[in-house]
Amino acid sequence: MTKSIIITAGGIGKRMGSDIPKQFIEVNGLPILMHTITKFFNFDSGIEIIIVLPKNHIVYWNELVVRFEFTIQHTIVEGGEERFYSIKNGLRETNGELIGVHDGVRPFVSLDVIKSVFDSAELNKAAIPVIELKESIRRGGDAESESVDRSHYKIVQTPQCFTSEVIKNAYLQDFSNAFTDDASVVEKKGTKIHLVKGNDENIKITTPMDLKLATILA
Repeated sequence: MTKSIIITAGGIGKRMGSDIPKQFIEVNGLPILMHTITKFFNFDSGIEIIIVLPKNHIVYWNELVVRFEFTIQHTIVEGGEERFYSIKNGLRETNGELIGVHDGVRPFVSLDVIKSVFDSAELNKAAIPVIELKESIRRGGDAESESVDRSHYKIVQTPQCFTSEVIKNAYLQDFSNAFTDDASVVEKKGTKIHLVKGNDENIKITTPMDLKLATILA
């Protein structure tokens, strides 16, 4: 089945102590977003790549493409006020029978995980990568809490993948603050979400510590 990937990229890197949007920060000589795009191109050179950017970041991105002589074909889409509307805008440009959505600042997803998620979505209509919790967790506040069985919980990653019909139909819903990711949007329409094993290196680069780790992983 033909594939599309929507890569979301937004937000200034304030937690990094930088005014540069975090997806444009360089890691080993290349902006993070370019590392991410390259990973999906290496997975499937024919995949349709849609990049969703805030309106005020598009010119800067185009300048980076020229500066770094970045030649991987991709389509730029203007984002919306909420992530929900950004994905909705991206979906209008997709033609794939399977559609994935991925965080632009997760450049270290493995090729095996990408394949597993797309394969599972083809069979099951909706699939996401997850990893196990390693620490003990508790539920409650400072004054009162209780231990929780961590085996009942998973850490969710991206790409989250769906058949075109499932995700496009899900995004016909009205926006809700309860939507935390694409899986929650799809799940609201009654589609079950299948889980596949993610990879620990698939971190979301949002803090200076993440950035230090990224320089090791790149």
